[in-house]
Amino acid sequence: MNEIVVQPESHVTDKSKYRLLFLGLLFDFIGTLSFAIPFLGEFTDVIWAPISAILLKTMYKGKIGTIGGIASFVEEALPGLDFIPTFTLTWIYTYVIKNNK
Repeated sequence: MNEIVVQPESHVTDKSKYRLLFLGLLFDFIGTLSFAIPFLGEFTDVIWAPISAILLKTMYKGKIGTIGGIASFVEEALPGLDFIPTFTLTWIYTYVIKNNK
């Protein structure tokens, strides 16, 4: 698997921004798949929670990645919160909200 490295915002290209968005949407979709399998799905969250945290931390460096990784882990580990699109929300914060400040 290729490591996703995000450069400082001034060096980020549109292509890399939208690649992160696509991957975020994909990973959010994977996280919601546990709803498709009643009861068994919550057990798969035990495996997906640390994986999603590591992926988000790798995709977004620094404080944003750390906070996002923790949020992703908690969201996936706790039952019933899988609908929260943590990866997509992190992308929106990074490239829409933060850039407007």
